[in-house]
Amino acid sequence: MSERPRPEHRTVAPAKGIAHRFVYLGLVLAAFGLMLLGKANNVLVERFRAAVSDAVAPVLDVLSSPIDATVRGVEEVKSLVALHSENDRLREERERLLAWQTVARQLEAENAALRSLLRFEPDPETRFIAARVIADTGGAFAHSLLVNAGRGAGVDKGQAVVTGEGLVGRIASAAERSARVLLITDLNSRLPVVAGPARTRAILAGDNTERPKLIHLVPEAVLSPGDRVVTSGHAGAFPPGLPIGIVSSVGEGSISVEPFVDRSRIDYIRVIDYGLSGILRHPAPVAQTTEPQAPLPAAAGSSGGVEP
Repeated sequence: MSERPRPEHRTVAPAKGIAHRFVYLGLVLAAFGLMLLGKANNVLVERFRAAVSDAVAPVLDVLSSPIDATVRGVEEVKSLVALHSENDRLREERERLLAWQTVARQLEAENAALRSLLRFEPDPETRFIAARVIADTGGAFAHSLLVNAGRGAGVDKGQAVVTGEGLVGRIASAAERSARVLLITDLNSRLPVVAGPARTRAILAGDNTERPKLIHLVPEAVLSPGDRVVTSGHAGAFPPGLPIGIVSSVGEGSISVEPFVDRSRIDYIRVIDYGLSGILRHPAPVAQTTEPQAPLPAAAGSSGGVEP
C-alpha cells in the first residue's frame, strides 16, 4: 500500500522555497548595496582595504620568510660550487704558469750563456706599422689582403705581416697609400720553417686552402699532429721563431699545417720591418755608361769623308 504524504511535509516545503527566495534576494541586495557604497564613499572602501592589507601583511611576511631563506641558501650553495670550480681552475692555471716560468728562466739562462760564449750580436731594432684591412682581394685562386698603409707610411715589399696570434704573410707589393699582403696560404707563398721538438727543417707551401703543406722534408723526419711550426730564419726572409701554426694532420706524403691566424677574422695587422734583405724589394736600376762609343770602321773605297 502507498503511504500517504504527511501533513507536516506539506507545510515545510513551501516555507523552504520562500526562505531560499528571500536569501537569494538578500544576497543580490547586499551586493548591490556594497557596489553603491563603493561608488558613494571611496575613502571608506580604501580604509577597509588598508585595514585588510595591514591584517594580512604579517601573515604573508611569516609565510614568505622560509621561502626567502630557502632561496638564499640555494644561491649560497651555487656560489660555493662555482667558487670551488674557480679555485680548481686557478690552481691548474697557477701550476701551468709556474711550469712556463721555469722554462722561461731556463731559456733566459741559456740565452745569457750563449751570448756570453759566442759574443752574440742582437738583432737590429725593429719598427712596425699598424694598419687596417680594407679589402680581401683573394678568392678561390689567390689568398691576399689589401691594407690602408703604403710606402708613405714606411711599408715596403718583403716586410713581415703579423697579428697577435702569429704570422699572416708578407708584403707582396706597396703603393703610396696601400699595400697588398700575400698570405701564407696563397699558392705563391713559400716559407722556410722548422717544426716539432726536433726542429725539422721544411718549406711551408701554400696551396690556396686553409691548410698549407710542409714540403721538402728530410726522409727521416718524424712529425705528429700538434707539433708547433715557426719560421726558421733561413734565406733572410723572416727572423727565426715567428709562430705560424701547428701540424694538423700527417698522411702519406702530405703534412698539413693549421695556421694560428684565421683569415676570416683579420681586421687589423702589424707590418714589421726587421731590416732583413732576403726578399728583393725593388730591382736595382741598370747603370748607364757615359763613355763615347768607338766609331764604326769606314766602308771600303771611301775617302774617309762624310757622305752627303
